[in-house]
Amino acid sequence: MRRLLLAAIPILTSLTAANAEDKVLTIYTYESFVSEWGPGPKVKATFEKTCGCTVKFVGLEDGVALLNRLKLEGASSEADLALGLDTNLTEEARQTGLFAPHGIDASAAQVPGGFKDDMFVPYDYGHFAVVYDTQTIKNPPKSLKELVEGDPTQKIVIEDPRTSTPGLGLLLWVKSVYGKDAPAAWAKLKDRVLTVTPGWSEAYGLFTKGEVPMVFSYTTSPAYHMVSENTDRYQAASFSEGHYIQIEVAGVLKGAKHKQLAEDFLKFMLTTGFQDEIPTNNWMMPVTKTSTPLPEAFDRLVKPAKTFLMSPQEVATNRKAWIAEWQAAMAAK
Repeated sequence: MRRLLLAAIPILTSLTAANAEDKVLTIYTYESFVSEWGPGPKVKATFEKTCGCTVKFVGLEDGVALLNRLKLEGASSEADLALGLDTNLTEEARQTGLFAPHGIDASAAQVPGGFKDDMFVPYDYGHFAVVYDTQTIKNPPKSLKELVEGDPTQKIVIEDPRTSTPGLGLLLWVKSVYGKDAPAAWAKLKDRVLTVTPGWSEAYGLFTKGEVPMVFSYTTSPAYHMVSENTDRYQAASFSEGHYIQIEVAGVLKGAKHKQLAEDFLKFMLTTGFQDEIPTNNWMMPVTKTSTPLPEAFDRLVKPAKTFLMSPQEVATNRKAWIAEWQAAMAAK
């Protein structure tokens, strides 16, 4: 990890400390990232040790809601950095004209299939999955087809694609598998949907409270329960068609008041000071090597045989139309 050796430069240290109150790096992100159990508090503390600044996180419902907020605020947004978009949103984010080229060397970041972009830097990734309660679901769906056509009394909670990146991920997964027949698939699947939440946190909360036996989440989610709760009760279903991947990214706003600090944070994201917190706080996969091996629980997670991922351009072109399809199917009686 790159750190400034402040102890060796006492004059610079005192000057930095004196100016820290004047330099506030504002980062828009999603609420689970900044929760007390998320990575936000830890990476904030680590970055603040060397930046001579204060990090201010603004937690929103989810990644799509984050982009919607930036569009609403436009050039007047107080955000210096947006953390929590994903590759399904990067082209649409680029088209807003609100983001600036990051100007850093992001070659250390490695994700399945590769990702290079002059505006957005990846910081973690994970495959979407249906996570189920083994005490309630004895025969989990083994494919998206089985989920769509399965017992409607076995309910699932999903996220809204209009506000949530997991919700958008499910929309794109269904479209990847069913194509033009996606509306018919949603018409069947809606009978299994207990409710649609604005973001991932609300959905997973309903699941862990026992109000629903399945939730749309990630293949990595069971690792949390294995590591933190020492239980195998919650598992991810392996789907024969394959799984859709999410690659989460961050980008600097063109109107950032502290553009250099924002770029420094992007560089920090690719160091162990940030990446070490991803596996067991954000419960996703790191994009660079961590300082210690991942917990053994990660070896027991579902390993998708096939990965789905649409190009950012295809998603930007079709997202509104596909969401309209989803809304019509979900509203039909």
